[in-house]
Order: sequence, then C-alpha cells, then structure tokens
Amino acid sequence: MASQRSRRVTLPGADELFFRPSGTEVDAVPDTETERQYTAPEQRRGQAQARPARAKGSTRVVDAAPRPSGRQRHDEKITVYISGPELLALEQTRLSLRAEHGLTADRGRLVREAVAVLLADFDENGAASMLVRRLTED
Repeated sequence: MASQRSRRVTLPGADELFFRPSGTEVDAVPDTETERQYTAPEQRRGQAQARPARAKGSTRVVDAAPRPSGRQRHDEKITVYISGPELLALEQTRLSLRAEHGLTADRGRLVREAVAVLLADFDENGAASMLVRRLTED
C-alpha cells in the first residue's frame, strides 16, 4: 500500500509573509513626516521643514502619492485600562482630527503622542509640569 500524504494544507505564518530582508525598502523616498512623528519634541526643535522629494527620473512630487498610515511596529507593549467616557473622548478626538484637520491616527498613536507631550513637559518644567499638577490634585 502506498504511503498516504496528509491532506492538511501548510501555510506560511505572518512572520514569513511580512518578512522583509534588512536593507530592502518599500519606499524609494523616505517619508519625513513619519520620521518626524517618532522623534522626541526636543530633538525636533530647530529642524527645518523638509521640502517634498522628487523621485529619480521623474518630475512628479512624491507628496502626490498616497501617504503611509504612520503605523509602525513597536517592540514593547503595555495594557492601559480606561473608562468608557475616556475611550469615547479618545475616539471622538481621533474622528475630529480626521474630519477637521485631515489627520489620520489610530488610538494607539494618539496615546503615544499624548505621553510624549506629557513627558517632554515634565522634562522641561519638573515640579511645575502638568503631570505633577494633575497627580497632586488627587
């Protein structure tokens, strides 16, 4: 009798599907706004506004291309529990940013930006920072 082969299909995992060997780039021109959004505020001071880059051999401005979502893989994770009204306010802010300012950001990005602003304020103002004031109100 011939040996039977398994009928189960073997598919690659997500790591194999989305693996990109080091040194390969998806975009030919780096997105300066994506780089800027993950730079600490104190590092951004004094940086000039970047001009739109042009693709090699083309006169078309790269800004006309669809912009990336700004999502980035992060190495660390925390879980934060918030109340229903806080979640609603966060979601309303996200939608307001999109509707009124044309900015798309997920809730995680909003939280990371808020934390960055709060920590920069604490670094700059210490005891007079908003973080110290709010924590001493409790």
